[in-house]
Amino acid sequence: MKAEQLTAAVCEHGEGPAYSPRWAGPRWVDMLAGELLELDAAGEVARRRVGEVAAVVRARRGGGWVVATQRAVALADGDALDSPLDERPQLWSDPGLRCNDGGCAPDGALYLGSMAYDETPAAGTLYRIDPDGTAAAAVEGVSVSNGIGWSPDGALAYYADTATGRIDVFDWSAETGLTGRRTWAEVPGDPDGLTIDAEGGVWIATYSTGEVRRYAADGGLDVIVHLPLTHATAVAFTGPDLDQLIVTTSRLGVDPAAEPAAGALFVIREPGVRGLPLLEYGG
Repeated sequence: MKAEQLTAAVCEHGEGPAYSPRWAGPRWVDMLAGELLELDAAGEVARRRVGEVAAVVRARRGGGWVVATQRAVALADGDALDSPLDERPQLWSDPGLRCNDGGCAPDGALYLGSMAYDETPAAGTLYRIDPDGTAAAAVEGVSVSNGIGWSPDGALAYYADTATGRIDVFDWSAETGLTGRRTWAEVPGDPDGLTIDAEGGVWIATYSTGEVRRYAADGGLDVIVHLPLTHATAVAFTGPDLDQLIVTTSRLGVDPAAEPAAGALFVIREPGVRGLPLLEYGG
């Protein structure tokens, strides 16, 4: 199983990939540049600046999309990348904190993580943003809030706070939210963004070892794919059949001469399993 480079090194810090059949192709963010990117069928990359930070993008159930900015979310009513954006009120006022990764639950809530710019331990929060825009803390005291995704039946949520060096699992329901947090798998190499496949396997990118790892539904390590760079950041299934896996990467702190592909988008064309349809924001 190999990762193939799809684009040039177009990002400083690529993150938050997602795919919707309503888009021209997969989207991802250049987080600290505040830009949203989209790869079309011809291999062209379009860019759109959304603010000081662009943390994660998801489709909306009624059409349009949502993007997390520095300390808020912004909503687009249209599906196109250049659709007008309506930024909602800030979730917090502390300028030392910013949005990071997140994802949507089966009930349409957006779970959005935060972290300190200086990575102060336990300074971040994982927020739940309901479809009506109400926000509340779901998990407090996190350091580098990263990937979150739901099992095929929606009963479990897998979550990575990078500083812990592991994937945790919660029980989840629309009524109770996230409960019963426990360690699910130890992940070397700084676990970052993750996605869940149709068999319940968890795919996760590692930020300090440039890998994509798959853990089977029982928590056992199943696959390791090595990338030719240090910082693999996040993964998502893409395509009409959800049978390819894209991988975002970063060149933060990297010598571009030593790692010329850092910041590019990669694809694993034959992951051997299909993904789940993107869970959309209900707001």
